[in-house]
Amino acid sequence: MSLPERPPLDLDRLHAPGAIGDPWHEITVVDQSPSTNTDLINAAASTSTGSVLVAEHQTAGLGRLGRQWESPARSSLTVSVLLRPSVDLARWGWLALLAGVALRETVAGLGLSAALKWPNDLMIGPDEAKAAGILAQVSGPAVVIGIGVNVTNTREELPIPTATSLQLSGATAPDRTGLLLDLLANVGRRYLDWEAAGGDAQRSGLADEYRRHCSTLGRAVNVEHAGGGTHSGTATGIDADGRLLLRTKGNDELAIGAGDVHHLRAIGDSL
Repeated sequence: MSLPERPPLDLDRLHAPGAIGDPWHEITVVDQSPSTNTDLINAAASTSTGSVLVAEHQTAGLGRLGRQWESPARSSLTVSVLLRPSVDLARWGWLALLAGVALRETVAGLGLSAALKWPNDLMIGPDEAKAAGILAQVSGPAVVIGIGVNVTNTREELPIPTATSLQLSGATAPDRTGLLLDLLANVGRRYLDWEAAGGDAQRSGLADEYRRHCSTLGRAVNVEHAGGGTHSGTATGIDADGRLLLRTKGNDELAIGAGDVHHLRAIGDSL
């Protein structure tokens, strides 16, 4: 079986004058990194806000609940950005959701139907196959947002049977360089609007946009917590700080700030 052609990122395009706008400062591309998030966090004290780090091959990418993953070189888009928001820390929970909304728009530009699973997964198609994940980590006055997108991965290269790639989902010869530039533009625009609104996701329009594209809302779900334990119920909304609102069978409403969500069925189905 022949593998898809996997050219390197086009550095001339990425570094061309005007290729990126605010809030981005510079794009650094490395051949290999264990984790672009870890690299930026470790260098946060000496790294400018708006810095972008991309790895052609990420060997120990970080996911939720401490999971690690690796994909073949140049098969994915693995990028982390460092920002220093000038808004209250309590509002920073929206940043992973903001990145998800921007990523969904970017993928929709390739003609793919995508939705967001709270808090950090991009799902494609009626079977809700995972094509991308997002991880936001706070480091002092900075936040690092990592985005990993399966671009040309074959089915055999994917870590789990329920995952997919943009190419497997129908995107023809996806261009990682163009994908990166579009993604940065879409994240940057929303970030500036969110920051200008003082981190108020409702006032900036982010909250409505996220709710519109979040397939978790209205679903029966299980939420697995990093420290152990689970909660089950119906996902009813997203609160002002980006937390998932969960109504339990006992009719209690919980605000979930972090966790691994498993969709069970659509609202209205019998439990």
